Amino acid sequence: MTQHGTHQTETPRDGAAQSEAPGDRAPAVQESVTALARHRRITAHRGSARQLSGPAVETIRERLTRLTADAPDVYNLDDWTDIYGIEDSIVGELERRTAEVLGTEAAAFFPTGTMAQQVALRCWAGRTGSSTVAGHPLSHVEVHERDAYAVVSGLRMVHPTNAPRQPTAAEIYDLQEPFGTLALELPLRDAGFVLPTWEELTATVAAARDRDAVVHFDGARLWECAPHLGRTLPEIAALADSVYVSYYKSLGGISGAALVGTESFVEEARAWRHRYGGQLFQQWPTALAALTGLDRELPRLPQYVAHAKVVARALRDGLAEAGVPWFRVHPEIPHTHQFQVWLPYPPDVLNEAGIRLAEETQTTLFRTWFEPGPAGPPGVAQTEVTVASSAMDWTPEEIRTAVADFVSRIDG
Repeated sequence: MTQHGTHQTETPRDGAAQSEAPGDRAPAVQESVTALARHRRITAHRGSARQLSGPAVETIRERLTRLTADAPDVYNLDDWTDIYGIEDSIVGELERRTAEVLGTEAAAFFPTGTMAQQVALRCWAGRTGSSTVAGHPLSHVEVHERDAYAVVSGLRMVHPTNAPRQPTAAEIYDLQEPFGTLALELPLRDAGFVLPTWEELTATVAAARDRDAVVHFDGARLWECAPHLGRTLPEIAALADSVYVSYYKSLGGISGAALVGTESFVEEARAWRHRYGGQLFQQWPTALAALTGLDRELPRLPQYVAHAKVVARALRDGLAEAGVPWFRVHPEIPHTHQFQVWLPYPPDVLNEAGIRLAEETQTTLFRTWFEPGPAGPPGVAQTEVTVASSAMDWTPEEIRTAVADFVSRIDG
């Protein structure tokens, strides 16, 4: 994930391009080849004068320098460092600021989103008396958390739909068994960062309420949902009983997440956070970066979302003009500032073309290409485009030219 101008570390999908399967080489040799490929790719991207898709790649020194430079505008650096996230600290300030931005009673800081999600689902299982969660098979909880909801918390999941979109109200009503919690990922990343309309979302939430269930939003990327839904962040968050948000996705933080909701829910979440090992001794660098993201990146997200539509259209036009036999930009009109691009070539071929483009023209168009999941068609590769500050000065003409340069390097 990808995250993330926004500066984020690269997601696990950012694997090095390989021409051989891992099993074709001895482990030590394969690890060395992978490290060299990754070094070449990072060097090429860092040497680019222009980058269409984030995130930027930084050294530790560069990240520390940027953190220190931004810090005086968001927090008093002469204050004491935090101790176990006490309320009278920078972590407490971040929690209060997050609750204020989302219009909720309280917020609790978590070191990871996976932990925040599991605590939320576990709390609701205890409160509702039901260990069954309704969620999407493409959701982060199902795909990227190693079945933590089942293995750690003893919960089970049922799927209202298998379609690559958000579940509808009718599908919630038609579930054949009761459930205690409806978990909705907004946007649904693995389906293409897709969102429902506001009317569809409110109807789905109402259907869950009619079935005596609570609603949890996996809102890791909730920050950029407001333009598509046509509502403010507090209005969106008010639909759910709890919301998880990430500080490094879209906001450019170092890491970290928060659970927001009522005072009583957040207090219970804090207890489970301690039990799950999330009561860290000091977290001030993460909290400082998160506060900077709320101040700097959050106001810019509507501009990124608007420009993503321009970028997606220019990519479609450029691929068509370059004579690519088949391609897909999904969604055609992005719902957020992130979207997918699919091409009919192996990932290693496209990654090599991208690296050569960066090395030869100092231009990074796409980041890492990877094979789609088991449900994806064979013989294609997928990448995720994130439109942030580095993309804002790209014109459609410049994008089409860069696409032509990229395609020319695919076969040679």
